[in-house]
Amino acid sequence: MTPTARRPTRPDRPGDRALRALGDRRARPNLRWITGLTGASAESVRARLGELDRRLATERAIRTQHRAGGRPSYAQIRAPFDLYAMTRLLRPEHVVETGVSSGVSSAHFQMALRRNRRGALHSIDLPTRQRGAVLGRHESPVSLPPGRDTGWAVPVDLVRRWDLRIGPAQELLPRLVDELPSVDLFLHDSLHTPAHLAFELETIRPKLRPGSIVLADNTIWTGASFPRFAAALGVPMRRRGTSDLVGLRAP
Repeated sequence: MTPTARRPTRPDRPGDRALRALGDRRARPNLRWITGLTGASAESVRARLGELDRRLATERAIRTQHRAGGRPSYAQIRAPFDLYAMTRLLRPEHVVETGVSSGVSSAHFQMALRRNRRGALHSIDLPTRQRGAVLGRHESPVSLPPGRDTGWAVPVDLVRRWDLRIGPAQELLPRLVDELPSVDLFLHDSLHTPAHLAFELETIRPKLRPGSIVLADNTIWTGASFPRFAAALGVPMRRRGTSDLVGLRAP
């Protein structure tokens, strides 16, 4: 009897070891999306992703915190490695995000900024809290588990220079933008309504520089707000694969 032939094992791609350490296959980076938004070569993107394979302890620490908080398969955002690569390639002075939850995006922004040896992360979050010991069937997974605060999965060594502000973005984002000379990289992952996304985009617009990257997650709920913003800037909207995570690069 002829033994069944085994398929050859595919060699690891840059970031694959980090992906296994984080424990969420949905976080596999999208090379085309990153190159399209940054203008960098595929080789440059792969080199940045490969850096994450030397930060396995950080990825495992995030996974451990998620498990301890009752979120064993939780992906706050499905593009943390993409965010890392973009931050490394763009080398922004000021990264702004709305919506933090456990802090997966925040941790990867911070990892990249630290590697850049420049730049700051400014985050705004208005948390909701899990009502009981176990996440209810109809509760959002972004709710904070008992005893946890915003950014509860961010490793301690990444929080030292983090500008984290707790409260409604309607109040805090205009104040923050007024303080900053520029918004070089922006991620919307907070209240997903057409009006709120439009508000956030128009609030940051005066501080965007040529080449700034603007991202928005869960746009399935925000209607035409992001496409209209892209059209107003005269640039294409770039979708991450078939997901509802989109981005653009300011002209």
